[in-house]
Amino acid sequence: MPFGEFPERVNEHAARTTAMLVIALAVVTIACALSIQGGVTIALNLLLVVGFALRLWAGPKYSLFGQLSVRYLARAAFGEPRIVSGAPKQFAQGIGLVFSVVALLFSVSGLFVATSVTLILLVAAASAEAFLGFCAGCWIYRHAQRAGILPPDACETCAI
Repeated sequence: MPFGEFPERVNEHAARTTAMLVIALAVVTIACALSIQGGVTIALNLLLVVGFALRLWAGPKYSLFGQLSVRYLARAAFGEPRIVSGAPKQFAQGIGLVFSVVALLFSVSGLFVATSVTLILLVAAASAEAFLGFCAGCWIYRHAQRAGILPPDACETCAI
């Protein structure tokens, strides 16, 4: 079950459009890391971290990307909402937070190639969600539940 203010159920289409926005910001951050580096890269990385932290805590409620997706982009891109369990999506946001924090730490340390590699991995996962509808974090969550790492009632719609 989700913690913080994260909703029990979420619109999968909004998650996909949010992933598209994350991809855009991450690609710009990678471009800056490989070219101008410094403060701009750190600031963009910090925006990624804050976005993931807000979405991890409360889903789209406080996130600019989440609000844009829920209010406008999801319906325009995919039509009617597709409601799914929130717990796996929250887990996926936690993984995104870890990757964005690692990228930020690399940026602050001046390791801009490492920053770029970390963000490329983030872009790959977000692209699978955005364009293929495959949520890697949800997949890990489901397998952790099957393996008994997470209790079956942590996400009743995920248990198989």
